[in-house]
Amino acid sequence: MRNAIKTYAPAVVVCCILFWIVWSTAFPPVAQDELLGESPLQDSTLSAAVQKVDAWFAADWEARQLPAAEKADDLTILRRMSLALHGTIPSIEELRQFEADTRPDRLAIWCGMMLEDPRFANYVSERLTRAFVGTQGEPFLVFRRDRFRNWIAEQLQANRPYDEVVREIISSTGLWTGEPATNFVTHAVQDGNVDANKLAGKTVRAVLGQRIDCAQCHDHPFAEWKQNQFEGLAAYFGKCRLTAFGIDDPAGRKYEVEDRQTLEKRVVEPNVPFDAQWLPDTGSQRSQLAVWCTHPENLRFARATANRVWAIMFGKAYSEAEPYYTRVDDLPDPDPDAQTALDLLAEQFIASGFNLRQLFQTIAASRPFQMASVSTAEDDILKKQVEAWAVFPLVRLRPEQIVGSMLQASSIKTIDQRSHLLTRTLKLINENDFMKEYGDLGADEFESRASTIPQALLRMNGKLADETIKPNPFNATPRIAMTARNREMVIDTAYLACLSRYPTDDEHHFFLNQWAEGGKKGTPQKTHDLYWVLFNSPEFSWNH
Repeated sequence: MRNAIKTYAPAVVVCCILFWIVWSTAFPPVAQDELLGESPLQDSTLSAAVQKVDAWFAADWEARQLPAAEKADDLTILRRMSLALHGTIPSIEELRQFEADTRPDRLAIWCGMMLEDPRFANYVSERLTRAFVGTQGEPFLVFRRDRFRNWIAEQLQANRPYDEVVREIISSTGLWTGEPATNFVTHAVQDGNVDANKLAGKTVRAVLGQRIDCAQCHDHPFAEWKQNQFEGLAAYFGKCRLTAFGIDDPAGRKYEVEDRQTLEKRVVEPNVPFDAQWLPDTGSQRSQLAVWCTHPENLRFARATANRVWAIMFGKAYSEAEPYYTRVDDLPDPDPDAQTALDLLAEQFIASGFNLRQLFQTIAASRPFQMASVSTAEDDILKKQVEAWAVFPLVRLRPEQIVGSMLQASSIKTIDQRSHLLTRTLKLINENDFMKEYGDLGADEFESRASTIPQALLRMNGKLADETIKPNPFNATPRIAMTARNREMVIDTAYLACLSRYPTDDEHHFFLNQWAEGGKKGTPQKTHDLYWVLFNSPEFSWNH
């Protein structure tokens, strides 16, 4: 007996240590220091902005005689915020901490913490990068998209006023490797020359939230944009040139266009289509345009930014029933006689000194964002509710959100900048591989698109799905199966990890009945099967 104890004692000790490690990672204790922070709604300015937005929607719903949906539960709202701000669902670790936080304003506090987390800067910088330079990687020799995106992430992490960021993007000079903002200009280089037309169109889309591209060839058929107005804006980029020392704007350089009828070239002077008094008297042409675009009185800039942030938060751009706008960069001109919630958000954005985080916080605290996605209304009323934001819209997750959620659900611990280098490297590799197979939505990522059969098959049988849920020491499924006190706890934890909610009684009963045979021995495989079911459920791939 003594020999047996001596033989097996070390193994028992090791097993106990391993069990404790697995248990602590599967059901981690709450780190109280991570729950510190004050509610951002204590800021009277932010609180007043939320109240104004909510009052506008309440009055609009009353005028339309539309019932508003009930408020969603806190776990659902937390999932929405995590998907919108970090591009992934919350981890089990975060959900346990959130549940332990009993403060009445915990959602607002957690929103503030999410905005300070580097994951916010990394994720939203990609959204803004797509707006300014798209998803292309060319021209490779003079364009460094990763430098541009990383630079934007640094500005977001520092919470730099957004108008300053945009002005630097439009007006920056220098080498594209040393001055990352200049990559906005170099992404428009073709055959060694800067395409002023491309930069003019992209500036109006990304900064002013409107599409004037067709005015390059003719007067806009629906809006008031004219061809000569487009040429005047393009002329601000007309001096740009690419040299061995980077981008510069040499004095004396003229911008010429070819007349389509006479085929003769004519010089076009820089000119803005409205409110020229916003132009400064000094500075380069591009710096003058940058000031004009971001001027506090230029409501197009603030409205466009508010609309883009709204799209990031909801998965689709702000819209009204009549007319119904769906594109994030195709807004109508501001109408001072018909103020909307978008105008209120724009006003708050200007008053805050173009504080992007505060804009995110305002939308996250608003009634439309915190509403349930369930309505008992008839189909015709439901359609009007969706159009008027009286119910949270069901929006299909974008590819990077799906892969991010699959990877996070497979890990008990939060995958972030503090994770092991190997974990972060594998995450990056898996994300890139999955995006190539699944298909990237490109720059127009907020437009509605239907899911495809190959995409569904990839979630069912793809390499990532298999690797993230198969029982092995690195995945969540065996840890949950080994450490849960009973099968009810296994089901609860799997649902939290994948869907950020607890299962209903019917769901509990269904899986318990399915697991009735086989005893405890088959729990790891059954947990794997449950994960597979949840990964491929419609609820997993939709924001709700």
